[in-house]
Amino acid sequence: MIDATTARRMIAALLLFGLGSVPAAAEPAQYEVDPDHFSIGFLVDHAGYGKVLGMFLEGSGSFTFDEDARTLSDVRIVIRTESVFTNHEKRDDHLRSPDFLNADEFPEMVFAAPGGTATGDRTGRIDGTLTLLGVSQPVSLDVTWNKSAEYPFGGGLFSDKPYVTGISARGRFKRSAFGMTYGIDGDLVGDDVELILELEAQRK
Repeated sequence: MIDATTARRMIAALLLFGLGSVPAAAEPAQYEVDPDHFSIGFLVDHAGYGKVLGMFLEGSGSFTFDEDARTLSDVRIVIRTESVFTNHEKRDDHLRSPDFLNADEFPEMVFAAPGGTATGDRTGRIDGTLTLLGVSQPVSLDVTWNKSAEYPFGGGLFSDKPYVTGISARGRFKRSAFGMTYGIDGDLVGDDVELILELEAQRK
């Protein structure tokens, strides 16, 4: 026979267990881009023969993501212009010069956006502003949400594994809109720049 006190304790334990087993609703969370898993690429036409595929090796970023609403907001991506890399030393030095990125005077280019709109269950469009060579112009990114989950790597005996979101983004802009016109005459270097972003970001 169970006495009244024991019964109350059992009921309380069952209630606590039940409450603990109900998954909490997702809320907007802040994320910081993992620099070790951040790829920044670009494609530019080279005299009509093909496209040069380049990268920026240093960048950082942050954003807010609401998984339930499928929305990104407070997006900010910072790219170090001096870190440009096309696997050709002479060309990379030229890209850092005033003819192109003018990295000494403008060490960063920045993409910022207050938010975006969903275009599908896992896709969206972010309309933001790119600042390059001291000039700010509207630029849009088509975004795909790849995955959000506890990271299979990291953590340890006294720390939890981080919660990570993976995102792919693509954009396009004309470099002449920022005053970068070298090589456009004569079609030596293309005006259109295709931007490629692949990133993993940890929830704070």
